[in-house]
Amino acid sequence: MNPTTAAGTQLGQPNSTAIIFFLLFVAITLAITYWAARKTKTTSEFFAAGGGVSAVQNGFALAGDYMSAASFLGIAGLVATSGFDGLIYSVGWLVGWPVVTFLIAEPLRNLGKYTFADVVAYRLKQTPVRLSAAVGTLTVVSFYLIAQMVGAGNLIHLLFGLSYEMAVIIVGAVMILYVLFGGMIATTWVQIVKAVLLLAGASALAGAVLYKFGFNPLALFNAAATQYGPETLAPGKLVASPLEAISLGVALMFGTAGLPHILMRFYTVPDAKAARSSVFYATGLIGYFYLVTFILGFGASVLVGRQAITGVDKGGNMAAPMLAEVVGGTGFLGFISAVAFATILAVVAGLTLSGAAALSHDLWSSVVRKGKAPEHEQLKVARLASLFLGILAVILGVAFKGQNVAFMVGLAFAIAASANFPALLLSMAWKRFTTNGAVASMLTGSISAVMFIFLSPTVQVDLLGNASAPIPLKNPGIITIPLSFAVGILVSLMFPERESADRFAEVKHRMHVGAGKPTPPAPEAPASTAVGTPPTMPSPGKA
Repeated sequence: MNPTTAAGTQLGQPNSTAIIFFLLFVAITLAITYWAARKTKTTSEFFAAGGGVSAVQNGFALAGDYMSAASFLGIAGLVATSGFDGLIYSVGWLVGWPVVTFLIAEPLRNLGKYTFADVVAYRLKQTPVRLSAAVGTLTVVSFYLIAQMVGAGNLIHLLFGLSYEMAVIIVGAVMILYVLFGGMIATTWVQIVKAVLLLAGASALAGAVLYKFGFNPLALFNAAATQYGPETLAPGKLVASPLEAISLGVALMFGTAGLPHILMRFYTVPDAKAARSSVFYATGLIGYFYLVTFILGFGASVLVGRQAITGVDKGGNMAAPMLAEVVGGTGFLGFISAVAFATILAVVAGLTLSGAAALSHDLWSSVVRKGKAPEHEQLKVARLASLFLGILAVILGVAFKGQNVAFMVGLAFAIAASANFPALLLSMAWKRFTTNGAVASMLTGSISAVMFIFLSPTVQVDLLGNASAPIPLKNPGIITIPLSFAVGILVSLMFPERESADRFAEVKHRMHVGAGKPTPPAPEAPASTAVGTPPTMPSPGKA
């Protein structure tokens, strides 16, 4: 089997199939947004879809929110260029879900309302905790948004033939429409549609690859070993240091349990049981998807060739689209290209909504207005925050054109694991956790993660071109996560808070039993019962 060459690909030229599929996806999702806008009248519906999303629907939406372009394009590219070691990202992102299932999902749904800060602040002082939580949330969202928007610009420039700036503006404009008018209801269904398309596209591509090898994965792996040597099937090429592997692994694992746009999805279901069930469905879908990307990576390395892949994109991110072109022609390339674009749109919408929740619910409603903002004001601020974040995403995407943004995704996970996860877990599990401890933990996690990443080889050597870096670790998780836990515990012991300890029994009861969990106010109830149904179905969804 002769690998293709970079010169033989249609990447970089307008693809009519890709444009048709993209326009079709946008038309369908805008129709969903129009339908959702008529049902989004309250902040509960804007941020949490009124709590009317079923467990299966939320499972697909969680998978759609989590399976970003970095997963689809990045992991396939890593496996294609590095071999077996690319699997560390697949495993790292997947093993975070049991943590979410057993430690986070049910307590989060029972204790909170719209954001993870609701849980941390439940028995602590509202203002300092929400301010600190907003810092971590907005930092994670900002870095994630930059990575997605820059990725969108590069991707669409190669796949559609549009200019980088135009691609970023199109992504920003469509995403703003989703969030501004449809809120969480529209975002949920955009993510469900995207998840189905992505799973179908990746499965079809993997099936086409395995067809060429008699549906025998071992034949595919043997072909890779024959072409690139047996070391392509052995670990150690991408992450040679065991310490580096552990540090990356813990950041990916615990980062999942601290990502604000993922945690926010647990408020869209009617109860804690549905929250746990939705994680079960999401884990199955995501696990299957990551196994498929492993086939895509090895398939691309054998059928396309590493030289051709890196000739188009040094990071190998075009491996999956180039593989689609080799096995299915320009038509299949167009479909996979449109799926990749849909992936970015859905993830950016979820990120923007979680950022808007931090600005409007945590900062404006809870800190500035002390919980006394009327419903119409909360909804207005939420939409203004969404518009602001959408415009900011476009500006940042254009400003970071041409930059290596791989470290930004790692930084987002490192901050989520270091700032959000320790405070969230300690607030639910430790009686003596205090306001000062929570603030110190979240700020320490955010600042140390940013500082360590800046001093790491990823920035100092790869980005700035220096000969060496003060911190040898590329990902600081193994240092910053224990540091955040230690600071939170130490400060809590130094500054005890009796009120927090007194309310811990109430937290434990509500966390496990669900008694007194927040429900939508009376005017919201009729609208929320129909939230979990698609536009074409009149009946309400059930968990």
